[in-house]
Amino acid sequence: MSARRQLLRSSTQLSAALRTSAPKVAARTTPLLVRSSANAARAFSTTSSNGFYALRALQPATLKDVRLYSSKCTYLYYLSYPSHTVINMPALSPTMTQGNIGAWSKKVGDSIAPGDVLVEIETDKAQMDFEFQEEGFIAKILTSPNAKEVAVGQPIAILVDDADDVAAFEDFSVEDAGAAPKEEAAAPAEEKKEESSASKADAPKAEAKSGSSDDRVKASPIAQKIANERKIDLSQVKGSGPGGRIVKEDVENYKPAAAAASKPAAAAKPAAANAPTTAAGPAFTDVPTTNMRRVIASRLLESKTTMPHYYLTSEINMEKINKLREVLNSSANNEYKLSVNDFIIKASGLALKKVPEVNASWQGDFIRQYHNSDISVAVSTPAGLITPIVGSADTKGLSAISKQVKELAGRARENKLQPHEYQGGSFSISNLGMFGIQHFQAIMQPGQSAILAIGSTIKRVVPDETKESGFSAQAVMEVTLSADHRVIDGAVGAQWLQAFKTYMENPLKMLL
Repeated sequence: MSARRQLLRSSTQLSAALRTSAPKVAARTTPLLVRSSANAARAFSTTSSNGFYALRALQPATLKDVRLYSSKCTYLYYLSYPSHTVINMPALSPTMTQGNIGAWSKKVGDSIAPGDVLVEIETDKAQMDFEFQEEGFIAKILTSPNAKEVAVGQPIAILVDDADDVAAFEDFSVEDAGAAPKEEAAAPAEEKKEESSASKADAPKAEAKSGSSDDRVKASPIAQKIANERKIDLSQVKGSGPGGRIVKEDVENYKPAAAAASKPAAAAKPAAANAPTTAAGPAFTDVPTTNMRRVIASRLLESKTTMPHYYLTSEINMEKINKLREVLNSSANNEYKLSVNDFIIKASGLALKKVPEVNASWQGDFIRQYHNSDISVAVSTPAGLITPIVGSADTKGLSAISKQVKELAGRARENKLQPHEYQGGSFSISNLGMFGIQHFQAIMQPGQSAILAIGSTIKRVVPDETKESGFSAQAVMEVTLSADHRVIDGAVGAQWLQAFKTYMENPLKMLL
């Protein structure tokens, strides 16, 4: 009880601690102890949960300045508003840290039920509908349509159970929902960081000044002065004076090449872009990057700088597949229309089963081998590249693969894919053959260990013993496997490519 009495301080003493928010304030639990005064009421709960509950039984005039304390004194909530739920920016994908707000499907005062679309959100991969899973009434919208770079966890709206409570939130702000304390908490951390940096910067000065000790840096006063002006760490400078003492010339001739080389390449700032101008004004247009484009840039840079790529190229004879495809499509009765890509996906899945070492990824302390041949198919959209997944491709028929790819690609271009439809996958395919590209090398996705680049099919004169001339013009296609050498040795990559080639040049084997 003594701890509780200590909490009954004056309102002025408590004002500095107010505005700490709760994710959800309910109105169904009665506090065991309530004390009220002329201007305020304080309520204590003996519940051990981190959540805290208010009394709706209190009169509105009394509830205005209610302050609630948990029995463990963990949280302090300021309840100037009726019972409500703070709706935060959701993480709609595992890699999402922020997103852009699109159009709101609900407005203040509207009711919402589980499954209703609340707002459109642009994630790092797609434009998605945020389907809310609770019921109530929208009391306040805290972020405007088209808001950019809204952090995951930031309050975006307020939900109440009773429509009569909506009017009370007319002046509600993000700070009332708890965003302000987080920002304020970050300030002391920054101050500590600055103090730490300052103390580190002063360390070389202190060492240089106390040059009388043999275990410290010895430097002349002029050398110390120049080092301080140029922010040079004297411990990194080799002295040429008596007893290894650092003199003026040593500091002036010091080149911090080693220090610069140790800095991560990612920390380097991009070079200033050329900005040509004409008499009519700037001769360029700056296009803002989307979340999706920034994530693509980050992941591909990560792949090229952390995953040791190597490349294997093979030439595939497409004569048999072209003939089989023509026969199957002619008898499809408009039920399906197979593409070359459908055969490639099927052959890739079967080759992964035959050489499972390629169906794997690097996990640092171990290599993870996947049991399913989940093929990520690169699809170009106006917003950028996305890779919907054909799961267990080795077990599906060609017509099923064809229908699934068309359906996924269509929704990908409309930004309507769900996260599970494009996140994951164990192997990727990128096909630029339809653009007339004969050969290219693709960049692997982080989390996978291989990607197959598909070129166009062209006619080429090749040796043919069945012809009198010994040659014939046949359809051939070049494919290039990019592989992670940490996971897939060159010989293993070659075995996979050989298995893929066998299925492609003998397509009836895919049907067995």
